[in-house]
Amino acid sequence: MKRIVVFASGSGTNAENIIKFFNHTKTAKVTQVLCNNEHAKVFNRCKNLKTKCLHFTKNDFITTDVVLDILKKEADFIILAGFLWKIPEKIIAAFPNKIINIHPALLPKYGGKGMYGMNVHRAVKENKEAETGITIHFVNANYDEGAIIFQAKTALLEEDTAETIAEKIHVLEQRYFPRIIEDTILGVNE
Repeated sequence: MKRIVVFASGSGTNAENIIKFFNHTKTAKVTQVLCNNEHAKVFNRCKNLKTKCLHFTKNDFITTDVVLDILKKEADFIILAGFLWKIPEKIIAAFPNKIINIHPALLPKYGGKGMYGMNVHRAVKENKEAETGITIHFVNANYDEGAIIFQAKTALLEEDTAETIAEKIHVLEQRYFPRIIEDTILGVNE
């Protein structure tokens, strides 16, 4: 059974969905969640799911090997679920093609630094896109530029707002993210 460590920065709905999904498979198990925001709601979700959730600082992540050492002990795969910091190259090098992220748009559109959450949905709306979606991809040294594993689309209506776009994206994330992680671990997407 493979071990997954999830990185999260916020409310933790994707982290919760992943934990619940893998609690019912023999493919992998979430060993813990690592969070860079000590006030994030993900801590409560993890507590309710009896999953270890640790806070770490930028120093732990970038300057020292505190986070890398945890990952080497606890992870075969790393999943970014609403995690907002760029992954240091030392972690990418230690886990090649083992770090998976989800992005709330159809990359390469609306990717890059600062393009997350409502920033993405507002840009999609402002540009009057006919569709948007999610992209699940491997992480490399650049924001949102790793190899694409999977995309799912949803049509947009003229009356959609950034908030309704966010709701449509959330439905896609909840439906596909855990399953695509499992398929990737099993080698189905190769």
